[in-house]
Amino acid sequence: MGIKSILSKPLANFTAKKQHSWMAKAVTVQNKWRKKIISEASNTQFGHDHHFNEIDSYESFKQAVPVQDYEGLRPYIEQIKEGKSDVLWKGKPLYFAKTSGTTSGVKYIPITHDSIHNHIGSAKNALLNYIHETGKSKFLDHKLIFLSGSPEMSKTAGIHTGRLSGISNHHVPSYLKTNQLPSYGTNCIDDWEEKLDRIIDETMHQPMSLISGIPPWVQMYFDKIQERTGKKIKDVFPEFDLFVYGGVNFEPYKAKLHESIGKKIDSMELYPASEGFIAYQDKFDSEGLLLLLDSGIFYEFIPAEEYFDENPARLSIGEVELNTNYALIINSNAGLWGYSIGDTVKFVSIEPYRIIVTGRIKHFISAFGEHVIAEEIENAMKYACEKHPEVELVEFTVAPKVSPKEGLPYHEWLVEFAKEPNNPIGFASDLDKKLIELNVYYKDLIDGNILRPLTIRILEKNAFINYMKSIGKLGGQNKVPRLSNDRIIADKLLQNN
Repeated sequence: MGIKSILSKPLANFTAKKQHSWMAKAVTVQNKWRKKIISEASNTQFGHDHHFNEIDSYESFKQAVPVQDYEGLRPYIEQIKEGKSDVLWKGKPLYFAKTSGTTSGVKYIPITHDSIHNHIGSAKNALLNYIHETGKSKFLDHKLIFLSGSPEMSKTAGIHTGRLSGISNHHVPSYLKTNQLPSYGTNCIDDWEEKLDRIIDETMHQPMSLISGIPPWVQMYFDKIQERTGKKIKDVFPEFDLFVYGGVNFEPYKAKLHESIGKKIDSMELYPASEGFIAYQDKFDSEGLLLLLDSGIFYEFIPAEEYFDENPARLSIGEVELNTNYALIINSNAGLWGYSIGDTVKFVSIEPYRIIVTGRIKHFISAFGEHVIAEEIENAMKYACEKHPEVELVEFTVAPKVSPKEGLPYHEWLVEFAKEPNNPIGFASDLDKKLIELNVYYKDLIDGNILRPLTIRILEKNAFINYMKSIGKLGGQNKVPRLSNDRIIADKLLQNN
């Protein structure tokens, strides 16, 4: 056992003790952060505009601070981009995390001197928690790969600007730098396919122990290695024993990834976003991610079915309930206020507070009032794959077919398989059966002959890769929405198919 893995054990124990301490007093900790961030931002432009000096309770906070998305904060962010200080948070941001939105175009999310610890410290704590829970630390003695965006940055009004994954790359602890792959130069390559080939050149003969990235792009990395070697990943990387992922539900990719690896390995889920590091998997024998309540963010939750109402309920952590779908709202020491990050979550535990990500508040199908969400789509696909174990799934998305040339409308599932079901009709039937079970509105529409059962459209190999390439989003942290209420993605996929 190397020095890094030995020294990590006491640090992991210390981190776990601190974590258990705030977990035991979650409501108190959240109230502390609400008061702290309001106090520290009281002399900012946003603080003056929203009368922070008059806020003395959560109720008065809700009266003062509206729920808003990026467009609501854009005027303040534009002031920062013009060079002004003390706008959303004291001073100027340390970084802008540049990300693309579906309605706001390019977004510039501030990361401040105070909030950078949330991003970097939470990632470190996730690994230390894994060590504490499992006793496994040998992976620190070998090579680690983070499949991420380019670490190159530009400047906006003197503020370093880049992708969150690239920003994080600059803060990898020095004791892990010697373990980290790929090289800086390779990480800076913009073309994903060229970058992936270079990554394989650099990693294929190295003792890789930890691989981290969004599952579809990790699968692409594995596929290309297998094309070169004809071997399972376990035979290329015998030391590989921890897969760290986030950004999408792992379940649809799980079978194919495990088949590519060729052995059972540990996996750990993270929930990082440009707006903040929200949660990570702290237990490996139960469902859910530990919501990080002591890292500079005050959370609010809006019941998803009320989100588009004029006056939806806004709840703090002590008011949430199990198994209810909530839109996630954050207020943070990055200067984000009443900020709707667009995700929906559900609590699977409240002692401590653990969540699962159920989808995007604007990603749903409700062409006929069914309001099908990502969690239901993914659970139906998981069920069908379990019923048809020969299936290896690559990727899928779902869209409504409102006006077919003949027959009733239906939901169209566009699916790319590595191995197709032996019985495609039975596979589609099992998908539909599970979706009917999960969504009573969909059931009513099927029973009432308003919708006909779903249809699967099997796409050619690399259909999703070619689609992502066509819109300039191949690789990195980009992902295909699981479902949408229009046919923009579906028609583009079929056009390229």
